[in-house]
Amino acid sequence: MKLDHVLATRETKTIYRYEDSVIKVFKEGYSKSLILNEALNQSLVEETGLKIPKILYVGNIDGCWSITMDYIPGKTLDQLIKENPDKHDELLELFVDLQIEMHTKTSPMLNKLKDKLVGKIQSLKDIDATTKYELLMRLDSMPKHTKLCHGDFLPSNIIISDAGAYIIDWSHATQGNASGDVATTFLKMTLYYPELADKYIKLFCKKSDTALQYVQKWLPIVAAQHLLTAKEEEKVFLHRWLDVIDYQG
Repeated sequence: MKLDHVLATRETKTIYRYEDSVIKVFKEGYSKSLILNEALNQSLVEETGLKIPKILYVGNIDGCWSITMDYIPGKTLDQLIKENPDKHDELLELFVDLQIEMHTKTSPMLNKLKDKLVGKIQSLKDIDATTKYELLMRLDSMPKHTKLCHGDFLPSNIIISDAGAYIIDWSHATQGNASGDVATTFLKMTLYYPELADKYIKLFCKKSDTALQYVQKWLPIVAAQHLLTAKEEEKVFLHRWLDVIDYQG
C-alpha cells in the first residue's frame, strides 16, 4: 500500500486518502488505548444514525497504528466560510442546525462528559486549589444529561458533500449536557472564528431555546480543561474565563 495523498498533518498523526477511504496513521509509540478508544467512539456514534464516516478497520502500517474509514468527498464548512464571506449567515444556520440535530441523539456506551471534565480539572497544575475547587463545585451543580456531545464541534470538522453534511473527528465524543458541548464550541470559535463567535452562540440559544446565561456558566469549566493541551499564547485567553465566582457574561 502506497500512501502519498496527504489530506492533513497533525502533531500526532498524518491523514491520507487511499482510493475510497481515509487512513489516519498515528505516530509510532502513540497510545494504542487512545487509538482504540477513538475507533470505538466513532463506531458507537455510527449507530445513532448521524451522517459520519464509517470505520472500516483498525490496523498497523509500518509499525504505526492506523484507523481506516470512508472517504467523504466535498469541502469542509471551514473552507466554505472562507470562500464565501457573503454566505456566513446561511452557513452558520447550517452549522447550528447540525449541532442541534446531533444533540437529539444518545449513545449510552460513550464515556460521560462530566467524568472526563472532572479528571482533566483534577489533573491541572496551572490553577490553584481554590479555583480548582470552585470549578469542580460548579461542574457538580450542572444538570446531568445524556445527549451526544462531539467535544470539538467546529466548521473544520464538518464536510459538506452532495449527500449532505457529515460530522468528522469523534475522538473527543462523550454523552452529557449539550450546553457544555456548546460552550466548548463557542470558546474555540472565539479563538479561531472571532467574527462569528457571538453570532454563533446567540443563534444556537435562539434556535434551541437555551438561556445564554446557562451556556456561559459552562465557560470556565471547559476553559480549564483546554489548559491541558493549549498553546502558550492560548493560555492567557483561557485564564480570562476562569473566574468562576464573579463571571457574569
